[in-house]
Amino acid sequence: MRDFIDPKVISRLSALPIDARMPMIGSVSGRHRSPTRGSSLEFSEYRKYVPGDDTRRLDWRAWGRSDRFFIKEYEADTNLRLCLIVDVSGSMNFGIDGTQEVGQRKIDYARKLAGTLAYLASSQGDAVGLYCAAEDFRREIPPKRSGAHLRFILDELGEIEGKGETGLAEALHQAAERIAQRALVVIISDLFLEPESLKSAFQHLRFRKHDVAVFHLLEQNEIDFQFDRPMRFQDLEGAAPMLVDPTTIAKQYRQAVQAYLSALTTIVRDSAIDYHRVTIAEDYSDVLVRFLLARKL
Repeated sequence: MRDFIDPKVISRLSALPIDARMPMIGSVSGRHRSPTRGSSLEFSEYRKYVPGDDTRRLDWRAWGRSDRFFIKEYEADTNLRLCLIVDVSGSMNFGIDGTQEVGQRKIDYARKLAGTLAYLASSQGDAVGLYCAAEDFRREIPPKRSGAHLRFILDELGEIEGKGETGLAEALHQAAERIAQRALVVIISDLFLEPESLKSAFQHLRFRKHDVAVFHLLEQNEIDFQFDRPMRFQDLEGAAPMLVDPTTIAKQYRQAVQAYLSALTTIVRDSAIDYHRVTIAEDYSDVLVRFLLARKL
């Protein structure tokens, strides 16, 4: 077990399966609804008999009532493809109270969320993939089902570090094209992008019929901006540092953040995204409990 996979958290979450909000196209039998019709236990609808149909699926009661042959259709259950897209740009090195100490940063929080979800999905027989996004995909591991593949993904998560500029919007467009079949796409990022670029990327993923969930990681000071003396602000994605008196820009900063969050809220609502705003001081197991419970509604 990796140090970012807590057995106590796994035990707490083990009774809460990862559910898809829409039918999935899997490769083997599983616990998720499929858009294809099969012969499992969940009745879907009747359709008229056509020559070549399996006569064992004829509904003789319907024939007795209507003098016509009908076939009973059932929803086939299948497995899920969980595709984890983790932002590994430089801004993910920002941590609680501005620290860049290992274990306190957004990238460490993302590692725990992604690792725990990968473990849970693999445990319920689903396929798991990992995409590390910065200017482009630094790492791309298509989803598979096996214990060895899970270990491979956890090894990669253990190695990720925040570096460089973000290119998340373009990476999401690439993911929409490369993930061939319907999947649960979980994005873990601080979303430091123009909302309009995210809107286009989210809509592309939804157009490809993916079930999209987003964990938006924030540090509370990024919202409140509670600084009261001149400070040097460093851009973790490469721009030159700036010495600023926070009292002169605090009001405008907070207005800009609220406008950004408001625009983002509209975009995720209109795009039917399962959106979770998270401050990284929160217990990540509580965040995952809320996420998993909400998907059962």
